[in-house]
Amino acid sequence: MDHVNIDVVSDVVCPWCYLGKARLDQAVASLAGEVHVTVNWRPYQLNPDLPPEGVDHKAHLAAKLGGQAAVERAHDMLTRLGQEDGVAFDFDAVTISPNTLDAHRLIRWALTEGAETQDKATALLFKANFEEGRNIGDHAVLLDIAEAAGLARTVITALLASDADKEAVREEIETARGMGVTGVPCFIIDGKYAVMGAQSVDVLTDALRDIARMKDASQIN
Repeated sequence: MDHVNIDVVSDVVCPWCYLGKARLDQAVASLAGEVHVTVNWRPYQLNPDLPPEGVDHKAHLAAKLGGQAAVERAHDMLTRLGQEDGVAFDFDAVTISPNTLDAHRLIRWALTEGAETQDKATALLFKANFEEGRNIGDHAVLLDIAEAAGLARTVITALLASDADKEAVREEIETARGMGVTGVPCFIIDGKYAVMGAQSVDVLTDALRDIARMKDASQIN
């Protein structure tokens, strides 16, 4: 079976990234038995300058998008798209726009237990933020998510209390920007091909299948 690696550059407070994950999950499932896909989650911060405690979400978003009417239009569209792809956005529940540095540290640590654990932690972070309105900048919330993903709570408690991997996450984000990533999600396939934005399931499926076939052909030749 052909094997393809995907590095997904994303931020867990990006609604398009959550949609992108839902669509990628469907694309990977549709290729089961045909292409084996390994997904790695890579950090990006849409709002790296937010304070550790976060800010009022509604005021922050209105200022960023140009007013409440623009926010409502965006939320209406995202809610409709989410319903189509199994994402139950509850934007009214979101009260805090967090700094996501610690969430990305958690995603990084989850990878030490394997890609599946990292994917589970990432999914739980998206769900906590967008469906449950939990503050994913809060260490107590992050610890609950870590434990639910199968990580040792005592270990993550100690790591969050330290500066472990803060610079590593920042450096990874800068590397992505240096590669030309200016928006998320960005799907980097086998380190060579980039698919930008929350593309449809069909687009992602076709891209993965085509790249797997090209790899297979090059190996034969």
